[in-house]
Amino acid sequence: MATTNKSNRRPHSTFGSRTDVGCVRDHNEDSLVVTPPLFAVADGMGGHAAGEVASEIAIEVLTERAPDHLNAEALAHAVEEANLEVIAAAADGRGREGMGTTMTAAMLEGERVCIAQVGDSRAYLLHQGELQQITRDHSLMADLIEAGQITEEEARVHPNRSVITRALGSNPSMKPDIYEINVEAGDRLLLCSDGLSSMITNEEIQRIMAHTSDPQRCASQLVNEAVAAGGFDNITVIVVNIEGFAEVRKRKMARKTKVHIGIVIFLLVALLAGTAFAFNWWINTTAYLAEKDGNVAVYVGFPGELFGIQFSHLDHETTVPVDLLSPNAADRLRNGGIQTDNLEEANKLVEEYITQIVSTPTTTPTDSNATNENAANTNANAAETPQAANTQADAAQAVPTTQENNA
Repeated sequence: MATTNKSNRRPHSTFGSRTDVGCVRDHNEDSLVVTPPLFAVADGMGGHAAGEVASEIAIEVLTERAPDHLNAEALAHAVEEANLEVIAAAADGRGREGMGTTMTAAMLEGERVCIAQVGDSRAYLLHQGELQQITRDHSLMADLIEAGQITEEEARVHPNRSVITRALGSNPSMKPDIYEINVEAGDRLLLCSDGLSSMITNEEIQRIMAHTSDPQRCASQLVNEAVAAGGFDNITVIVVNIEGFAEVRKRKMARKTKVHIGIVIFLLVALLAGTAFAFNWWINTTAYLAEKDGNVAVYVGFPGELFGIQFSHLDHETTVPVDLLSPNAADRLRNGGIQTDNLEEANKLVEEYITQIVSTPTTTPTDSNATNENAANTNANAAETPQAANTQADAAQAVPTTQENNA
């Protein structure tokens, strides 16, 4: 028995495998390889020191010649070379005459599976909980079942149930059957020797595969069930959880998410920066008038506070007294100020206040009383000095006299 097994964790698959001698045989003629993307099972025949030699040689050649990436033609060619090597080994004494082996080899890459198959070792696919047999057995029982001569249950106990119609090591012109299928993330691939498929039904295989998520535990559980059912043959199982492009999609989604987050952050920063710029521009262009020390003062910004922050500063203080303005304007200046669109409008409003003050006539009670008092005094003096009045009258009369004399 040859077993080639690498780490059961790969970027595109998680797998498990197990092989067991069973309950009847005294040696294990099965071999397997699990080196992603390559998985294969070989069930040797020919007796002790023959079957196991055939399966080991077939697995070794397959591992050496298989392509690094999924390629159906190259995989088929690797199986053909394994067949020729088994035949050569029987002839040169490395094995025995008549030895042979089945071969079911699969290559999994992304969401594509390629299978090369010879003999009755099988490949199954569990898709959405339903088990599907991918390969067709090269056996006498398969031919009789297809011909309708026996049922699958009858084939399990038929005396010729071990007779196969195609194997590696018998015919130099042998060609494997090739299957290429699409798979999805969440599917499971099963490769097994007939020691499993001849002991438990496809329904039982489906149940175990659908309910045992860990591939290694699933492979062990399948083997245990076959042993419990009698274990009449060697049992080899490989279970592969297909992740497909799930990891790739996850990484792409993570990158997209990071890009989207970056864009959102950039837009938010740009929005905040733009808002701050616009707010700062508005603060530095708008203006208002308010009272300061009894006079009208011009401020840049807007009156009041926001979150405890003052968003204005004094531009200049005028000499316009607030008390000389209209009551409405004075009240507004003392209580919050008068908002304007810009500094120029604020200065124009100050000029209007100055114009209003200059054009408004003002009277003082003290001056008016003094004038009235002077007038009264003059009249009184005139009344008290009739001689002066007469003198003025005489002067007035004297002017024409002088004019007549001159004439």
